[in-house]
Amino acid sequence: MKKASAIAAPCEACGLLLGAGTRIERFTECANVSDAPEIRFEIDPAALFAALRAERAGGPKVLGYWHSHPSGDPTPSRTDAAMAAPDGKLWMIVGGADITCWRAGEAGLWDRFAAEAWTPV
Repeated sequence: MKKASAIAAPCEACGLLLGAGTRIERFTECANVSDAPEIRFEIDPAALFAALRAERAGGPKVLGYWHSHPSGDPTPSRTDAAMAAPDGKLWMIVGGADITCWRAGEAGLWDRFAAEAWTPV
């Protein structure tokens, strides 16, 4: 993820978090198809649909999403909060040398995310 983030800068890099249960087993890099990739991300819908089809066929579960913040701040932005569905998915954010993990919930716009503990493997 960090390497993909560095290569994509000054645009945001993005992708999917895949695994089983609550364990992130791998991540994918996806094209950022946003009309303003320097300030927001949009995962290529074809990649997301392919991952969801694979999940339904018994493949790894889509646990959430990751993206980078070229500014180096690994906390969710207002744009992130506005984009996040309250579906309990993980949002991992790469900011410089730091990676943080958040869970999207039912709260209001700015408090949409709760910090999530995770251990890189």
